[in-house]
Amino acid sequence: MPRVLLIEDDLGVRDALKLGLELEGYQVLEAGNGAEGLRQLHQQPDLVICDVLLPGGDGFGVVREIRQVSGVPVLMLT
Repeated sequence: MPRVLLIEDDLGVRDALKLGLELEGYQVLEAGNGAEGLRQLHQQPDLVICDVLLPGGDGFGVVREIRQVSGVPVLMLT
């Protein structure tokens, strides 16, 4: 089952996206901020969906850090 890491601080948005992805057969890993999302990378997701506006920083900074350790595809959520 393909894994998607969803980094989104808005719980309502995160829950809606998670439900839709799970209905399509994806396993969803969740993170409410960038630091938590970076910690989840050890689970080797097949795709990352990252919000642009996150508490304590922005999604672009998170993606820069992801790129230092992984080439996983990333979709930016704006």
